[in-house]
Amino acid sequence: MEGFTGGDEYQKHFMPRDYLTTYYSFEGGPSPEAEMLKFNLECLHKTFGPGGLHGDTLIDIGSGPTIYQLLAACEVFRDITMSDFTDRNREELNKWLKKDPGAYDWTPAVKYACELEGNSERWKEKEEKLRAAVKRVLKCDANLGNPLTPVELPPADCVLTLLAMECACCSLDAYRAALRNLASLLKPGGHLVTTITLRLSSYMVGKREFSCVSLEKEEVEQAVRDAGFDIKQFLHSTKSYSASSAPNTGVCFIVGRKKPAP
Repeated sequence: MEGFTGGDEYQKHFMPRDYLTTYYSFEGGPSPEAEMLKFNLECLHKTFGPGGLHGDTLIDIGSGPTIYQLLAACEVFRDITMSDFTDRNREELNKWLKKDPGAYDWTPAVKYACELEGNSERWKEKEEKLRAAVKRVLKCDANLGNPLTPVELPPADCVLTLLAMECACCSLDAYRAALRNLASLLKPGGHLVTTITLRLSSYMVGKREFSCVSLEKEEVEQAVRDAGFDIKQFLHSTKSYSASSAPNTGVCFIVGRKKPAP
């Protein structure tokens, strides 16, 4: 494809339902996409489960049209901010949060998250807990010094960003700068939780191709350290998406703790 996919193209051409049905459907039996979703849910359960991270405030940067990434965190954070660059994605989030009859059905993912917690029967309670914890849905751009411009929030206990930075950043330098921008949203000692897809140069949403910055495991690890984080967890997996949708060579799940100011 020619050039890097810019913000205007995302606003015009990124269709949330095409994205959701491709990457977040549990229906139709086992698939690389379903396995990737389970992998992220399992990592997040271990991160935010008993004895894990907790606090008051969490900011999810680049939520897309998805809610699965917060199913574990909503148990231990009372004030959650969701955010995305495109209007359509934020509209899709609000549909689910407001129980719109046309909202995407996340029930299979919610039940799986509850199963990890030992009680798959409480999925409706889990949904309500997440809806109550999400206090706002904002526009974001990780390439800005304040990714939530023009809104300014108090420094958070945790910033979460899953499968988003590689799509928002046009180069390794831009990715490194974006991580510093995310760090600015955190309190000293706060945590960054992120999943990055490795060696992914583009992905398909419907019939449209969107570009990504192709990152190596070592580049991601160094960028997180250089943004001011001590790495507390670094999990490398060779899991990949379907080659026809998003050809990649694996993923990194990382938990970093922001260093105190010198």
